[in-house]
Amino acid sequence: MDFQITAPQTLPLEANGHRLSISGKSEAEVYFIAGIPQVSGVAYQCAVCDERPAYRVTDTAIEVENPCPYPDGLTTAITLEVPSGKIIVTDDLRPIYTWDDAGLASYNSALGQAQAVHGMAAAGCAYGPVGNSCPGLYRTGPDTYVIARPGYDENDTPDLPESDRLAGIVTDLWAYSIADFEHWKSRGGDPDSLGWTDTVIDVTPGTYRFTHHSGERDFDHDAPGAVVFAHVERIG
Repeated sequence: MDFQITAPQTLPLEANGHRLSISGKSEAEVYFIAGIPQVSGVAYQCAVCDERPAYRVTDTAIEVENPCPYPDGLTTAITLEVPSGKIIVTDDLRPIYTWDDAGLASYNSALGQAQAVHGMAAAGCAYGPVGNSCPGLYRTGPDTYVIARPGYDENDTPDLPESDRLAGIVTDLWAYSIADFEHWKSRGGDPDSLGWTDTVIDVTPGTYRFTHHSGERDFDHDAPGAVVFAHVERIG
């Protein structure tokens, strides 16, 4: 059997909706071992759906055969019941709340993070990944909020009003975690253990919808100006 290895060739990458690029370029390298194509310069799994792509190589392009099921990324919406009218806002509410990651996609993918958001919501916690951004919870209107990182001008003035900032979130966990205060206490949360990174806020009792955006295709953690990770609104 001929195990000849060919020299690598750079070709355009047709990703079929997957997010595979490491460098941001829409191309990859291919070489052949015993006639079998080997693709390099791209991620092993799609950063959105966590699937490992199957490639077809032509004379003009490297093509991914299977389409990504989430070509636009993922917008993740959950609801949180707040009957007490008080929420606890911080980065990490473990081990009071957690999710079972058995059989789920990698947390490094948008799908895996969306599954974690839903898993935490099922346990009673509004959770979302925000990177190392240290965002805040800001009031935007009656019973509406955003979880966002402000942008700053040349004078270090934030573009989100400090007067609307209800809580800062120190992201040691690179996430926000918000729960009904009394529900948190009923599961073993100790109010005497709260530290400077934890904030308890009065809100209108009801059902709140959290719409999380960091899994969306065009979401940019490093965009200039305010970056909104989640919109929050009372819906009932």
